[in-house]
Amino acid sequence: MPIPESQFIAADVEVAQTEVGYQGFFRLERLKLRHKLFRGGWSQWFNRELFVRGDAVAAILYDPATDQIGFIEQFRVGALKEPYGPWCLEVVAGISEPGESPAQVIEREIEEEAGIKAVELVSICQYLSSPGGSDERLHLFCALCDLSRAGGVFGLADENEDIRLHLAPASEVFAAMYTSRFNNAATLLCLQWLHINHARLRSRS
Repeated sequence: MPIPESQFIAADVEVAQTEVGYQGFFRLERLKLRHKLFRGGWSQWFNRELFVRGDAVAAILYDPATDQIGFIEQFRVGALKEPYGPWCLEVVAGISEPGESPAQVIEREIEEEAGIKAVELVSICQYLSSPGGSDERLHLFCALCDLSRAGGVFGLADENEDIRLHLAPASEVFAAMYTSRFNNAATLLCLQWLHINHARLRSRS
């Protein structure tokens, strides 16, 4: 059975009112809206809160020559209740600024968070992180890098960043992919893609 095409488009939603409920490091909006129904007609007007994040970009760091994967470790307030504590192992990531392409964003973030430059960016996919309540869209890449002399602590002090770069052999990372501290969707999706494409990328070194 083929993947079904969408019956509706963005024009099949009407937004009557948008209010900013909170504006800080993030923004929360309150929307009054309605939309067309599968059974025909329109829904009643209803309210929804939208966590406004916009576009973000993330990349897994991989060195085909040494067969090592690079991860960053940093404090994450959303992980306060995690058994490992709120220091997460992650892919490099950042929020898009106006006028930046996804490639420009991740090249900047790789230098800021890992102190290296990508040799090549390979596009993986893009996805909505939590469309039930947020507009955040993530663009994922595999960043082919020279990690032979990588390591250290990075981040921007004026953004309260304290980021450590870790390296690990690909075989060990793949073996612990679902049982270790890789507890966020972007990291797991990047790792799954790299696992599938590992032999092809490795053969290019």
